[in-house]
Amino acid sequence: MRRRFVALVSAALVGSAAAGCSEPAAPAGRPAADAPPRATTPAPRVAAGTAPTKSFAVGVRQVKLNRDGDRPLPVTLWYPATGAAGGTAERSAPVAAGRFPVVLFSHGLDARPEDYQALLTRWAAAGFVVAAPRFPHTGRGGDGNPLDVLNQPADVSYVLTRVLALGETAGDPLRGRLDPERVAATGHSAGGVTTIGLFTTGRDERLDAGIVFAGTALGVGTAFAGAAAPQLFVHGEADEVVSYAAGRAVFDAVPWPKAMLSLPKGDHGRALLGDGKALRVVADTTVEFLRWTLYGDPAAKKRLPTDASRDNLATLDDRL
Repeated sequence: MRRRFVALVSAALVGSAAAGCSEPAAPAGRPAADAPPRATTPAPRVAAGTAPTKSFAVGVRQVKLNRDGDRPLPVTLWYPATGAAGGTAERSAPVAAGRFPVVLFSHGLDARPEDYQALLTRWAAAGFVVAAPRFPHTGRGGDGNPLDVLNQPADVSYVLTRVLALGETAGDPLRGRLDPERVAATGHSAGGVTTIGLFTTGRDERLDAGIVFAGTALGVGTAFAGAAAPQLFVHGEADEVVSYAAGRAVFDAVPWPKAMLSLPKGDHGRALLGDGKALRVVADTTVEFLRWTLYGDPAAKKRLPTDASRDNLATLDDRL
């Protein structure tokens, strides 16, 4: 079965390479259960609350992790910090007071976490701790083996365990600052596939929500499992690497509350890497989604359609 699967994925990879991008995907590194738990469709499990209304300064640090001794996973952490908001992220800045939800982010093929800092620092400024690993094979400087996406959902689960442990570690700046009951997984392209895998073949039950940027279910399937976890899909209709139809098909298969932000002129994701009008729409929409799903803020949910429609750059299929 593995040989057949690898052959299918390899065939799908032909002609799909792009800088910072990848359409291929694969199931999680840990074996899938013979009969994964069926998806359920109750309301999201995060209790109602209110997200922070102020914008935070942003701090940044790195944590060196290694899964099983042969999978180095340096993790960049962006987090709410003390000080004046609006500047660039400050290395090792003091952490702001409070307990913050955790958002995991998985990069695309031949990319790095810092390539996405324009978006990820906006999440941190809104009151989230963002943990972004650099994968050993699909990250920039690796061997570029796209089949290693097979292992990345398990990598992300390992990173989550280790990052949450910082919140309980004496002397760590994040001690008492992380909320382990409010966690989301997000990712772009190959990282989007990794994220889908965390809700299908490699379901991590600690996850409360997901955001998939330009992702597809190739290899990880659409057997969404476990407790309901709202999903937001973001996809450019002119995507030249992962077709819009492929992303839409995964969205249609999600059995939980969901929304899809579609950018008619959007490509595979360059809007995520710059600082223009499209990024503002994507950033504002994703922030409100995270405020609703992780802080339980009903007002944020109501603001989603307005943020998505700003400047007529995107449309929102809202089924939340």
